[in-house]
Amino acid sequence: MYGQGGERPPSQSTGEPIPWTTMQPSAVTGVRLGGDHRTLFLTSQVPSGARACVRRLKAVLTDPVTDLVRVQVTFTSPSGDRASGCTEESTGTARVTLPEPLGDRDVIVDNYTRFTADGAEPPALRLCGKLGCTPAATGCTAASYDQALMAVGAPAHTYRNSEHCDGTWLVLDFSWRTGPACGDSTDPACSSRLGDRWFFRAKKSGWEPIIRTSAGGCGDVRRKEPAFPPALCDALAPLPPELHPTYQPPSSSKSPDTTG
Repeated sequence: MYGQGGERPPSQSTGEPIPWTTMQPSAVTGVRLGGDHRTLFLTSQVPSGARACVRRLKAVLTDPVTDLVRVQVTFTSPSGDRASGCTEESTGTARVTLPEPLGDRDVIVDNYTRFTADGAEPPALRLCGKLGCTPAATGCTAASYDQALMAVGAPAHTYRNSEHCDGTWLVLDFSWRTGPACGDSTDPACSSRLGDRWFFRAKKSGWEPIIRTSAGGCGDVRRKEPAFPPALCDALAPLPPELHPTYQPPSSSKSPDTTG
């Protein structure tokens, strides 16, 4: 979805021109540094179609340059109305010139996409991931456990309940609130939780999920990965039923005939 509003339904044949509105790219996928070390070229995903779909594609500094460079990319387009025909995407390049050389500063585009020269192949900057520009090394650390939670799509505001880790293998138990946000911890609606248990192996890119289970012991994980060390799972108790409830499928039997 582009811009500051949602997509409108197609215009009817009213004869009125489709308005062009200011929007932001669906993504900024690359930043390249010019030979003057001050000009940034930003590769952006913008609408495309059989007719003109983008005008005034530009990048501007949103804050004075400090230890970071903050940039916003905008353009105008009729793509908010599908009748414009601008239903595909292509790449466009916007550029902005800094008041001084970029140096070792990172570039943040549209508040959330970050690029860095550290570890990049000039003149391109490197796109940082969800875990930042320098993710924690895989290991038995809180930052590395956060990466494991992200790898399995754990809900927001997840709490780690226990970790069993040897640097190569990991068992992670975690839970999350399911009730409303409220201060009364005695109200069951406020303290209700669900939980999960995941097993992982260490890879260069981070913790890689192996299997999810609520069972105790090593049976499930060692059937999937026989090399998983028993020392990390032998003593595991099953997850409490209230954290990981199981539901019986509906009965397939027909209801008794009540006709007389």
